[in-house]
Amino acid sequence: MLGYRVPAPNEALLISGRKQRGADALPFKIVTGHGVFVLPVLSKATRLTLAMQEAEVVEDCYTKQGLTLSVQAVIAFKVADDHESIAAAARRFQGDQSQMATLVGRIFSGHLRSIIGSMTVEAIIREQQTLADAIVDASKTEMARIGLAVDSLQISSIDDKGVGYIAALAAPHQARVNQEAKVAQAAADQASAMAQQESMRHQAEYARQTAIAKAQYQAEIDQAQQTAAQSGPLAAARAQQDVLVERSLVAQKNAELRQAELIAEVVRPAQAEAERITTLARAEADATKLSAEAAAAQDRIALDQLVIQQLPDMLRAAAEGLQGANLTVLDGAEGLSSVVASLAGQGMALLESLRNGIGSISNVDNAAANGRALRNKEDEVHQHGDRRA
Repeated sequence: MLGYRVPAPNEALLISGRKQRGADALPFKIVTGHGVFVLPVLSKATRLTLAMQEAEVVEDCYTKQGLTLSVQAVIAFKVADDHESIAAAARRFQGDQSQMATLVGRIFSGHLRSIIGSMTVEAIIREQQTLADAIVDASKTEMARIGLAVDSLQISSIDDKGVGYIAALAAPHQARVNQEAKVAQAAADQASAMAQQESMRHQAEYARQTAIAKAQYQAEIDQAQQTAAQSGPLAAARAQQDVLVERSLVAQKNAELRQAELIAEVVRPAQAEAERITTLARAEADATKLSAEAAAAQDRIALDQLVIQQLPDMLRAAAEGLQGANLTVLDGAEGLSSVVASLAGQGMALLESLRNGIGSISNVDNAAANGRALRNKEDEVHQHGDRRA
């Protein structure tokens, strides 16, 4: 919009040309944080930076011991935010705002020389923050008078310009630091070596355990492979053994069956035939024996009849023999009767002797004949059994 001005967040807008009311009124109006209308021709608007600025100070300073030190410091400053500080800074730097850093450097150079002159080199080196705070405190009044505020001051370097004083001061500490560093390094090296040795031991132990585990695993794998490799032949051998056992059982069963068939087909019929033939032979033998006994009985009867028929002739011949004999008979008739009885007894004894003799001959012949017949029958049975088998 024409004539409307808005300052940036880090700027102050200074409007001049209009008469300000009040005895202590400023010759310009300060506007921050909002816009304002500026009448053309009648008013003029300028800008004053409120941003952070930097000033560098490099100054040769004398210490309390008379040593020269080159001190370098950096100051961070800005225009303060209140209207009084803005007005003071505007009066001094509105025409050339770059003069702020130059003026600030000069102000801090004077305070830096003054404060370092009251301190020793050792204190300056040890208490740099104390030195910076003292310089800032000493410059506050002057900085406020020109509307500036210091945010920070940092001592960036301190040099004794080649004298070697600072190096000499640092030498014992550096030696001690170096010694401590060496001790610390030695301890660190020892700890590192111990840690490395411990690590190597752990690695060796782990490698040993790993090797043992690998060996155990490999042994188990080899055993499993051997078992797997043997399982096939073992299974085949067991299967073959089972087959042989089954074949043996089948053969045994077949043999038993064949034996039963042979017994049923050959032995039993042969035994039955043998028993039949034996029974027939025994029957025939018994019949032969009975026939022989019957024949012997008939022979004895015939013999007895023959002897009986001849007995009167025999007795008569005996009597005729007695007639010509010179025989004396005692006891009269009793003696004669005794002789006759004796002759009769001798005739009966002769008859019995003949009968027994004929019977013994017949019995012997019959027994022999029966034995031959029985043997012939047994031979026939055996021959018949051999042919059936």
